[in-house]
Parts: sequence; C-alpha cells; structure tokens
Amino acid sequence: MKIERIELHHISQNLVSPFRTSFGTQVARPCILVAVHSQGLTGWAECVASDDPGYSYETIETAWHILRDFLVPAVLGQNIAAPQEVPAKYGWVRGHPIAKAALENAVWDLHAKARGVPLSQLLGGVRGRVEVGVSIGIQPSVARLVDVVNDFVAQGYRRIKMKIEPGWELEPIAAVRAQHPSIKLMADANSAFSLADADLFRQMDQFNLLMIEQPLHYDDIADHAKLQAQLNTPICLDESIHSPLHARWAIEIGACKIINMKVARVGGLSNAIEIHNMCQAAGIPLWCGGMLETGVGRAANLHLAAMPNFTLPGDISATDRYYIEDIAEPPFVLNTDDSTITVPSGPGIGVEVAPNRLAKYRIRQQSFA
Repeated sequence: MKIERIELHHISQNLVSPFRTSFGTQVARPCILVAVHSQGLTGWAECVASDDPGYSYETIETAWHILRDFLVPAVLGQNIAAPQEVPAKYGWVRGHPIAKAALENAVWDLHAKARGVPLSQLLGGVRGRVEVGVSIGIQPSVARLVDVVNDFVAQGYRRIKMKIEPGWELEPIAAVRAQHPSIKLMADANSAFSLADADLFRQMDQFNLLMIEQPLHYDDIADHAKLQAQLNTPICLDESIHSPLHARWAIEIGACKIINMKVARVGGLSNAIEIHNMCQAAGIPLWCGGMLETGVGRAANLHLAAMPNFTLPGDISATDRYYIEDIAEPPFVLNTDDSTITVPSGPGIGVEVAPNRLAKYRIRQQSFA
C-alpha cells in the first residue's frame, strides 16, 4: 500500500476525575492522533506522550517534532507491503519510541482494514475477551481509597492496582487487603523507591500481592534483580523496558517475574510482538499497561492483549473510567460477569473516530501529502 497522506491531530480531553501518581496529578489528557491514508482507507493510532516529561522524556512537543520532521517524511509516499517494514524506514532515528509507535501502529490499523480483518488477527490473538482491572491513583485518605476500591469492585472489576509512593504504601495496602482478602491486588510504585527500601517491600509479602510494579529507578534493571531475589512477591517491570533488548537483559538476570507491556513504550507493535514471543519462551507472563488512552489507543491495547502470553489482567478499563465523552465510537464497557472487555471484531482496531468530537477537542492539526 502506498502511503498517500498522513495527518497529526493534537487533542486534549478532561478526565472524569483527577488521577494522582508519584509523578503528580493529571486532570486532563492530551495526546496526538495519527491518521495514515491509503486507497480510500484510514489507519488510526494514538501517541500517548504527555505535556511533561514525568513518565517519559517524550512529550507532546517532542513527539510532534519527531513525527513531523523525521518519521512522517520517511514513510510518506512509500509502498509498505507489511507494517513490520515501517520501523526500518526510520531506523536511524535514535530513541523516541512513543512517537515511532504511533506512526507504525496506524499502519497496522490500515493494513488490517485493507484485509478486512481485526487487528488481533494479524497479531495472532487467541481470545475475544480480555481480562482487565482498574488503576486507582493516590487518594487523599485511606478511608477514601477503600471507598473508591469498593465502588470499582461493585462495578465488576476483579483486579485492583493501587498507586503507591513513600509514605503511602503499607497502610493503604493493608486497608484494601483487609476489606478484600481474595481480590487480585497489585501496587504500582512508578519508580518512587530505592534499593534501600528493600525491607519495606519484604513487608509487602504478607499481603499476597499479584505483583509490585516498577519499585525502583525508571531506567534500572540491575537493582531490580537484587530486590527480586529478596522477595516472594513478583516484581513487574514497566518503565525499564524500552525495547526487546531491555526485555532480554531483564529476563537473563532475573530482574522481574512479570513484564507490563506498553506498546508505545517499546516503540510499536513489531517490537511488542518480539517481546511477547521472548517472554512466552522464558515463562514470563505479560499484561497490557495503560496510559489513560482514548478509544483509539484503548482499542489497539485490547487487540494486543488478545495474544496468548497476556495471561494477567490489563489496565484497559471501560471508557467511562476516564472520559465522559470519548473521541471514538463505540465506547468500551466492562463485562461484569468476568471482569473482561470484548475485543472489537470489526476491521482494524474496530472503532471509528467521531469527526465532530475530533474537531471539538482538537488544539492543532497538520497534514502531509
């Protein structure tokens, strides 16, 4: 398929409620939607870079710059026989995996639409429903946290992820576990601790956590291996895994027992497939992480999480968890009987961007032809 036109749409939407992590509090969610056009079809993907470099050094501004000045020119006008060819077109560009993932993933959507099949079919997906959970930000009090958890459990979520930070760890975890002794419960530290806090994490073994996500430095692998050796609770790596190479290093030195797959963080679906196969061979289970995506990114995550080694519940909660009005239709809803969300069955990612909403929430756009 010849890539005839590419569009960038910078949008921003308010969240249903503020979302606080150790990075700070987020009240609105900006992103860049990438549209790739060929033969009357349009492939969509979401660039999940934020306004600030808290989670990643990439921001909306750096992603716009890298897409506009380097990635889009490398792909525009090219004949792409398979989406796996896209990364090689700009392979000389170092870093910027979030920007790269957005362009590549839009081409994946385009190719799936051209074949008239769901994206999951191209990825080797094996399930029509994906088990999911909900991620809960740091709350103003333990009592409020328990109330929020109770509400989500009542909605049908069977896996709860709690954000933690120094001073907000053992007491809130203990309170939630006491209220829900058998629920799948995990803690996400977002790199807020150090190896000196090993005793604190050893105390968490008593709470039967599903995992502790990224407790140490965001670029670390070695110290996580030292910490994992001291714990019964599995460590899950998130921010440390930027590529298949990082995944291999983590597996080889025993830095974790689980990996959180964020397709944007690893540079796109081609790398995600490679990491999936590597982890499957090593017996390392995966789950699909979330970045407060709109329906565009949420749909892509569901298709990815349909692959066989995504055996743990992902952060792909229902649309109304974050947005009153999403940019894409149809919205995603929780199947309350089994805490799953259905993988779209239509061609490509299986959702459609609503033009009127795109215009409503758009800050700027640029088209390349």
